[in-house]
Formats: sequence, structure tokens, C-alpha cells
Amino acid sequence: MRQITDSILMIRPVAFRMNEQTAVNNYYQKVLDTLSPETVNEKAQQEFDAFADKLRSVGVNVIVVDSTTDPDTPDSIFPNNWVSFHENGDVALYPMFAENRRMERREDILDLLEDKGFNIENIVDYTSAEEDNIFLEGTGSLVLDRQNHKAYCALSPRADEELVIEYCEDFEYTPVIFEAFQTVGKERKQIYHTNVMMCIGETFAVICADCIDDKKERKMVLQNLKDDGKEIIL
Repeated sequence: MRQITDSILMIRPVAFRMNEQTAVNNYYQKVLDTLSPETVNEKAQQEFDAFADKLRSVGVNVIVVDSTTDPDTPDSIFPNNWVSFHENGDVALYPMFAENRRMERREDILDLLEDKGFNIENIVDYTSAEEDNIFLEGTGSLVLDRQNHKAYCALSPRADEELVIEYCEDFEYTPVIFEAFQTVGKERKQIYHTNVMMCIGETFAVICADCIDDKKERKMVLQNLKDDGKEIIL
């Protein structure tokens, strides 16, 4: 199984802004008093278009879908939190913490991808967990080593341990579960998504190991990466 892809789905922002529903545990978000929401979205569109052009210039197949103004989905540019695609044709749909993020899930996007020749064989739907306030936000919560079938997950209000284990059983991954923290004021608080503090490429892994406060957990995570031959970039 390949770790990287030559095709990327990108959702173009139309009403991007700070999301008041996710800011409760995403401490990186801030209100920019000097910029209007319209200006923020315009800047986001400029960055989006430049990035999509850059990817295309090096041969990446970029599929762009516009976001919507109705329903209001300010975080829709992060579709990897509600859906993941797998080489065998499996698609996973994930339960989302914020109610306005649940509206990002769009069947028309899956239909579009099929029309473009992408194979969707089976949809594994975990979204009913939202009814029990249990969440797992896609490849934000899960950093997948697809080559070695390991799923790294920093637990948080958006990543439930039991659901991580269920996902790993369904997709035949070994879970590597830990906690990661950031300093907010004078407190250490859980980082909301694993992909904020680590990523995995074909031959390397980038990780902020200092975020893992528990020394045993930190050693365990780093050892897993070493065992799989990854160059670790701290």
C-alpha cells in the first residue's frame, strides 16, 4: 500500500472564518479584529488558488470543489476530517465534534469522484457515534502509516480511544495511542488533532515529541517510527 498519492481533493473556501464551535478546543484560532470576514475569506481564496496551482505545476491531480454558503461551514476546507479514501476502494466517514462541521459531509462530492474514475467499493460510516458524543475526526485525529498499517492517534475531545480501536480493527491497522499537549496560558491542554504535531511520509516522520508529556508514551511513539525505518525529524 502506498503512503502518498498523486490525486488530492481540495474544497475551495467561500465563507472561511474563525469557527466559534471548534475554537473551544482548537486554541490556535483567533479573531482578527483588523480584518473583516470578507477580507479573511478573500485572503484564504488567494492562498488556496496559489497552492492548488503549485501542486498542479509538479504533476499532482488536484480536484477542486467549491464550498457552500448554505449551509454555513467555515471549516469545510478541511475535508480530511470527515472522509478518508483508501487504495482498495474503501471510504470512511467520520463523526465530527462541532455540529456545523457535520454539515460538511456531502454525497455529491463522492458522486463527483466516482464520475472522475475513482473507485468507491465500500463506505464505512462511523457518523452515528455523534449521537453518543463520540468523535474521531478522520486523518486529523488519525495519522496513518499506510505502508506499515499503523494508526497514530493523540487522544482528545475529538478522538475517542474505543472508536480508534474499532477503526483499526475494521481497516487492519495497529493503533499507536498517546496524549499530546500544548501550553495554553499556564495550562497544558490536549492538542485537538494528531496531525497538528506529527506527519508521516514514505521515508520520514516529522514529530513534535515534546508535545508528548508522558516519557513512556513518547518513547513508545518514537520507537514505533524507528522500528519502521522512518527518519525522525524533531
